Amino acid sequence: MALTLTEKILKNHLVDGEFVKGKEIGIKIDQTLTQDATGTMAYIEFEAMNIPRVRTERSVAYIDHNTLQNGFMNMDDHRFIGSVAKKHGIYFSRPGNGICHQVHLERFGVPGKTLIGSDSHTPTGGGLGMIAIGAGGLDVAVAMGGGAYYITYPKVVKINLTGKLNPWCAAKDVILEVLKIMSVKGGVGKVVEYCGEGVKTLSVPERATITNMGAELGATTSIFPSDDVTKEFLKAQKREEDWVELSADEGAVYDEEIDIDLSKIEPLAACPHSPDNIKSVNQLGKMKIDQVCIGSCTNSSLMDMLKVAHILKGKTVNPNVSLSIAPGSKQVLNMLAQNGALAIMIDAGARILESACGPCIGMGQSPNSKGISLRTFNRNFEGRSGTKDGQIYLVSPEVAALSAINGYLSDPRTLGDMPKLEIPKEFIINDNMIVEPASVEDAKNVEILRGPNIKPYPNTSALENSIDCKCSLKVGDNITTDHIMPAGAKILPLRSNIPEISKFCFTVCDEEFPARAMKLKQSIIVGGSNYGQGSSREHAALAPLYLGIKAVIAKSFARIHRSNLINAGILPLTFVNENDYENISQGDELEIKNLISSVNENGKFVILNKTNGKEIITECELSVRTKQIILAGGLLDFTKNNI
Repeated sequence: MALTLTEKILKNHLVDGEFVKGKEIGIKIDQTLTQDATGTMAYIEFEAMNIPRVRTERSVAYIDHNTLQNGFMNMDDHRFIGSVAKKHGIYFSRPGNGICHQVHLERFGVPGKTLIGSDSHTPTGGGLGMIAIGAGGLDVAVAMGGGAYYITYPKVVKINLTGKLNPWCAAKDVILEVLKIMSVKGGVGKVVEYCGEGVKTLSVPERATITNMGAELGATTSIFPSDDVTKEFLKAQKREEDWVELSADEGAVYDEEIDIDLSKIEPLAACPHSPDNIKSVNQLGKMKIDQVCIGSCTNSSLMDMLKVAHILKGKTVNPNVSLSIAPGSKQVLNMLAQNGALAIMIDAGARILESACGPCIGMGQSPNSKGISLRTFNRNFEGRSGTKDGQIYLVSPEVAALSAINGYLSDPRTLGDMPKLEIPKEFIINDNMIVEPASVEDAKNVEILRGPNIKPYPNTSALENSIDCKCSLKVGDNITTDHIMPAGAKILPLRSNIPEISKFCFTVCDEEFPARAMKLKQSIIVGGSNYGQGSSREHAALAPLYLGIKAVIAKSFARIHRSNLINAGILPLTFVNENDYENISQGDELEIKNLISSVNENGKFVILNKTNGKEIITECELSVRTKQIILAGGLLDFTKNNI
């Protein structure tokens, strides 16, 4: 039987379940990655399992989110992660070495391998031909301990690429076109697989840009074949031995097919406040701008930066625009410094930032009030930039650089001939900021360094048979994890301190929510469709857990957040009839009986709204394994009980 590339890799890693669409399967994980905003909690969870050393082929801890090190908290977290990594067999990428996805692509990613990371943009690795999936930190901790990672066996969408991109049109425009076609909900339960002759025209960094923003589709992951282009990239990284040729079988059957002619792609922009709110640059016209930010795990490769330098050469950034540039890794920054491109950027008036996530997660460079900011990032959710009324547009580096010069949104196709830029035959290799773990023998003497901001995992308990409490919050559609648990310089340092960070839970929507939930002790949240889209941060489940949330009732859930709720022991219930959303108001008293039998038997949960007398039917589809997790009170308890 002819197989898709997705099916080939998944079948090769299957350890539990069977290949039936929509059913749960467990896969062996070869590699894991964490970053510091999610990593501290992931390693606290790993320690709780009492496993002396990771059991993966490669696990890497990256420091790239909280690099501002404002106060003692960030630095304490970094010391903790570094010491855990040394003791437990994990490679440690120090602050300044770069963004996890960019560095992993350069130095560790291997075609045909499985990778999960405690960051939703882990699918960047799909540009190398990996099954790379974003997950909650606890899922990553379990995988580090040798446990399987469970997903719903996905549908596979074939995106057939033909033709070739025209000059000044970019991979960013390709994924924005896909978002325009599929929307932020269109990838749920699916893997997006890129095929066709057009694939050969795209470099590995371009492919990685496309798979990176597959996260914005809600997709499980996205993947490209591993071909001669992949081989040349790995050869340039002195990792040719990691290459293996991989592609779908001829005649493989897909669940959906989409055709995209690359030659018809034009410069696009995602308009506020959603990555699928797509318009062409020409449609938007010469819109005055205030700020440009170039970088992030989406667009910070060497090739991206060289194109930016070419556009900026001999020019000056418009006096009314602030331009910041963050190369994605130390390797990229070093090569820009050596080939003169960095000097060009500085001469033009760009502000050079550290090789880190920075403004993408609200760590500095927030725009002015109502400011229009062009960003080469992956998300433009309301308030994510750090400015509540900031107007964020997602664009390619080419659009961003020219617009920074002109002072208004600009189409780079006006620039004329495009320079011939190619992936270097050899990258500068210097891994001196990646610390190898201690040997098994030496690890016994490694001390774990804990600061006062590092608090234990919230208390959990086995599922009780009934819930009788109030609805503490009701929200609408497309609630993101940034709404639930905001990022930014003020809040990110608290990621290892759940009691403290919970004070900011949902404050974007309702400043009184944390205090109200704490006062109620137990409560339920009600949401609309696509609840929990965006980042993989499990803190969007752990903070509600700490605040006493027992269930979330929504029209539908984003994949990672639903898993994180289950992992935290919080019931993710969906309305059988979406119109019942109107039958619950904030403050209503809700009762759910017979929880244990509902979990074990039919997955139907009857909610009595004691305030208005309405009876509401909800459901929660659970596998045998996730039933046991919910009954145990969460994945950590389940793992401890079954390790």
